[in-house]
Amino acid sequence: MQRHIHFVTGKLAEHNLRRVLEPLAESEGFAYSIQVMPITVAALLTPKWIAPRLEVPTVATEVMLPGYCDTDLAPILCKVDVPVLIGPRELRALPEYFGRKREDQYGEYSIEIIAEINHAPRMGLQEILGMANRYRESGADVIDVGCDPGDCWSGVSDCVKALCEEGHRVSIDSLRPNEIHAAVEAGANLVLSVNSSNREAAVDWGCEVVVIPDDPKSLSGFDQTIEYLATRNVPLRLDPILEPIGCGFAESLSRYIETRRRYADAEMMMGIGNLTELTDVDSAGVNVLLLGICEELGIRSVLTTEVINWARSSVAECDVARRLVNFAVDNSCPPKRVDSRLVMLRDEKLYPQGEKVLGELAGELKDGNYRLFAESGMLHLMAAGIHLKSDNAFEVFRQLMATNPKNVDASHAFYLGYELAKATTALTLGKQYNQDQALDWGVLTEPEDNHRQRTKK
Repeated sequence: MQRHIHFVTGKLAEHNLRRVLEPLAESEGFAYSIQVMPITVAALLTPKWIAPRLEVPTVATEVMLPGYCDTDLAPILCKVDVPVLIGPRELRALPEYFGRKREDQYGEYSIEIIAEINHAPRMGLQEILGMANRYRESGADVIDVGCDPGDCWSGVSDCVKALCEEGHRVSIDSLRPNEIHAAVEAGANLVLSVNSSNREAAVDWGCEVVVIPDDPKSLSGFDQTIEYLATRNVPLRLDPILEPIGCGFAESLSRYIETRRRYADAEMMMGIGNLTELTDVDSAGVNVLLLGICEELGIRSVLTTEVINWARSSVAECDVARRLVNFAVDNSCPPKRVDSRLVMLRDEKLYPQGEKVLGELAGELKDGNYRLFAESGMLHLMAAGIHLKSDNAFEVFRQLMATNPKNVDASHAFYLGYELAKATTALTLGKQYNQDQALDWGVLTEPEDNHRQRTKK
């Protein structure tokens, strides 16, 4: 018997579900049917609500419910004699649910992320280790120990050794030969930075170094340091230094292009923190743009950090960005509708239902459970016999209280306030609001437990 899966969904998800299932069913060799329940948002479905409306074809070998139906399945299991599956919460995850890899091999990358711990000498060892572990979890490949100008840091050796024992690859950011030597002896295998002031000592370190110019604006000493180290077989990367906007940013980009032209096969690095940390703008878009430049120029490592609050997720952003730009360059296509995890402030697309549909839905409701919707600048709250709307959450709640509801205790009032706050945020930023679901913040999204599930535990 051929595998036949009967999918259950809501009106809003029907089109996308069909779009995903058509190629998936063909590649995985199963037949399918779709039952669109008379409800707009699939996340509001519950097994108890589905059971009396479920119509399973006789050819079906399985029933698949939306991911938010992971509560008591007894009402459905009593009605059907085939296995009942709970699908993923996101339609885009269906291919992975069936064990299918993306045919385009999206996810590959060529850029290494070096995450700097700034002012490491001012921090305790446990704080450094904690930050390093967070960076690694976010996608960092190398942990850079950023030293301070002034006296040589006596604790650099202990710091590097502890990081190495935790399984980190470590680089050291310093110009002082004694400090660098101690770090390399403890296990650091990359040195940032080397110029004419310390290049002679670099010959004895036995590790890769990053060459920087003595003067970034003129590239003074850059070629000489490169030649000095290359003739002595010191492995190296080149970094002409990225300048902040207003301090020669465009000209510094031209120096990266010129360096790549002159040293076609050399490894290169770009310190992107000079833009993300020194520009009053959310860091995600800046990171994508700079990593796109790196990908096209063959710059295979970037140095970033997370000091300023607006850049505190830069490592995770770079981890997504490097995959996005690698796909775009390899496939000679714009990086659009490939991976939306860096579309964080506003959603990729909104799915308004319109006044007519909302009005019809309000008229169909037969119970006192409150449904919330947010679209076209308005908040809608509805239940049996109620359809309240306003552009102000406080006004919606005032209207509700004026109906003298019997089912709004302190806990329910808190829940409605929480959801109305999310809905208001969605309207303000232009995001899709779905009741009982987390707003989509891309790579920063925190999963949210369904309220109905929490109250039943």
